[in-house]
Amino acid sequence: MPHLPELQAGWHEPLGALARDGGVNFAVASDHASAIELCVFDAEGQRELRRYALQGPHDGVFHGFLPGVGPGLVYGLRAHGPYAPEQGHRFNPHKLLLDPYAREIVGHFGWRAEHHGYELGHPDGPRSFDSRDNATQALKARVAPPPVPHTRLHRPRRAPQDVVLYEVHVKGFSQQHPGVPAALRGSYAGLAHPAAIAHFKRLGVTTLSLLPVHYCIDEPHLAERRLRNYWGYNTLGFFCPDPRLASAAHRDDPTAVAAEFRAMVDALHEAGLEVVLDVVYNHTPEGNEFGPTLSFRGLDNKTWYRLVSGDWSRYENLTGCGNTVHCSAPRVAQFVLDSLRFWVAEMGVDGFRFDLAPVLGRASHGFDPNAAFFTALRQDPVLAGVHLIAEPWDAAYDGYQVGRFPGRFLEWNDKFRDAARGYWLQSGGVGRGEFARRFMASSDVFHHGQRQPAASVNFVSVHDGFTLADLTSYSTKHNHANGEDNRDGRDGELCANFGAEGPTDDPAIRDTRRRVRRALLVTLLLAQGTPMLCAGDEIVNSQGGNNNAYCQDNPTTWLDWAGAAADDEARDTEAWVAELLALRAAEPLLRHPRWFAPPPGGQGDACIAWYAPSGHEMQPHDWHDAGQHAFCAQLRAAGADEPRLMLVFNPEPQSLPFTLCHGPWQLRLDSSGESQPGPILAGQPLNVPARSLLLLCKP
Repeated sequence: MPHLPELQAGWHEPLGALARDGGVNFAVASDHASAIELCVFDAEGQRELRRYALQGPHDGVFHGFLPGVGPGLVYGLRAHGPYAPEQGHRFNPHKLLLDPYAREIVGHFGWRAEHHGYELGHPDGPRSFDSRDNATQALKARVAPPPVPHTRLHRPRRAPQDVVLYEVHVKGFSQQHPGVPAALRGSYAGLAHPAAIAHFKRLGVTTLSLLPVHYCIDEPHLAERRLRNYWGYNTLGFFCPDPRLASAAHRDDPTAVAAEFRAMVDALHEAGLEVVLDVVYNHTPEGNEFGPTLSFRGLDNKTWYRLVSGDWSRYENLTGCGNTVHCSAPRVAQFVLDSLRFWVAEMGVDGFRFDLAPVLGRASHGFDPNAAFFTALRQDPVLAGVHLIAEPWDAAYDGYQVGRFPGRFLEWNDKFRDAARGYWLQSGGVGRGEFARRFMASSDVFHHGQRQPAASVNFVSVHDGFTLADLTSYSTKHNHANGEDNRDGRDGELCANFGAEGPTDDPAIRDTRRRVRRALLVTLLLAQGTPMLCAGDEIVNSQGGNNNAYCQDNPTTWLDWAGAAADDEARDTEAWVAELLALRAAEPLLRHPRWFAPPPGGQGDACIAWYAPSGHEMQPHDWHDAGQHAFCAQLRAAGADEPRLMLVFNPEPQSLPFTLCHGPWQLRLDSSGESQPGPILAGQPLNVPARSLLLLCKP
């Protein structure tokens, strides 16, 4: 056994392992442990070399300094304390625990009985106690090199009204991209390859919103079926980029994985692109009381998780994933903030999209928009300039909180999704009034306090649900490959196949689908608010009708670039998206940062006026006429005497005549592709094609 030095007192901060002063300092928080041991392993993580009792607790922190060692040291933790599930405590020193602050994780996780703190199959279930040691099979932390602050020299900073989000999976984007070298496909390096960057720039998106990149593990039911958690919403390592998304040459070296991630961010920044991470601070892979003891549960179960009042042996399941992280606990809130700061200060990212975000603001009485965590997040100097985006719902009571997040949060707006789909698919009973509200950034939801239109993150499709191609090609979900007998995924999703389920050669059906897709894209990219495009929609990518492809790490979810290159509609749609985003960037009224006022408006107000196809200004009875769906909107810049732009909406299956006022007008675009450009005089009828959205401007 190699000689290891004696442990010194060390410092109580920062939490985790930090190489400094010729050694490594360790600090571990636990409010209820009686003792915590540091366990040092050989480089392979197979042989435990020595255990040290950390000093403390001091203000809830155990700590120690190990001189003469440095980066590369492999270690785990053992926590001592009561094993009393009925009191909320599940300490079991026979289970090696991963440091929650681990910046490098080594080993390969497999689901084994000995990872559980209780004895599987015992009559007492999760109240029993398992004394088997799991150290040889447990994941372990490895001390990382000292942190290097990320340079801000090339970091772009987009104003909220200029942001165009592009939700993308790191692997899925480039796994089949012919322009990316084979060795880099599906990796961080692949996403930052010049061929990928050229696509982003050609489209005109500004900000990549990456599906989770934190170190995650597969759920046991997926492991049994030999499937993987492709989306990554099962985070275990909140300070580690997932090695599965690194290039093959780096995958087994956590230091190289982190370097590849940082290089990706640098390359995207150089190209003027921002990077936002989808983060999962609402639950962990330890699940409910029947789950394993991997890290948090073993260190301080009662602090880390929300437990059922009156029965602390059970877990509140506000996430649908078995447990709920107790973000209102001070140490847990500190952990989340420390993790966020790490990704900004050391990894260089530009913001975060918070999965199931109401969990972050849940107190004992429910969701609180003034929760201490939100206050700390908004006041943090490192996080002050980054994007904050909420998925404003979770899976429990009082979980739907769209419009209630504080300050500069942007929020996913599913009301926009449902109104846009319902209007153009002519289903769900969506009328002109509902559609108009959503098109103008949902003022009924977000226009309060000092919130601006950009708070509404508009989308028609995202990773969770049908792609744009599939919502216009299928009338029901087709999730059989997930192994759950098609029970999983959202039921009742707004969709239409227009006469045939899935692919078809029928020219009339194909034309209808094309019209609706293009109209939905115009609606998304020219509406007021923050647009978010789902990667692949620009090339008509399909998932075969699977609306919950979370476990499909295969061509179902990988973008089909070869198929797109051979498909006329895919090429046309990509060009169409680029044209729309160029138009949005060129026309200030299409990305207006403040709320539009009705005519005549006040001094400095931009105005919007709504008109029926007959040319008269919309009246209350027009908005409530369920038999009429077509209408138009005129936008006037602040201080202008005449409107500058007019948007004309016709979701009907036949063309309609419109009488236009305040002319003359020039046709700028027609989503159907049928109209001929040319001047249109005031009072002159305009035949608006079926299922189309037109944009007109003053000559």
